[in-house]
Amino acid sequence: MGCIEKLNYEVIDKHISFKEGATYVSKNCSEIYEVEPGFKLFDKVIIGIPPIRIGIDGDVITFPFTKPCYGTFLLRVSDAEEADMLRRKAKMIKH
Repeated sequence: MGCIEKLNYEVIDKHISFKEGATYVSKNCSEIYEVEPGFKLFDKVIIGIPPIRIGIDGDVITFPFTKPCYGTFLLRVSDAEEADMLRRKAKMIKH
């Protein structure tokens, strides 16, 4: 997957800070993982202020995505394969 625009995603919030994204994930997701900037999700490098929080509920991934010149968005995407990869490679902080 080379482009986020090609995903079937839901925008939860836009023009947010990394802290706001982390707070939302912490309060609304059953599984919480932390990754460092440079971690690849959907073949895209995640950028931000570390640690970056990503949430999972079943196969639904909630994550901040920064698009230069457009700001940071909090997105939600359902993808079982990517959720499994995240569970294997990222540091879990809450289950």
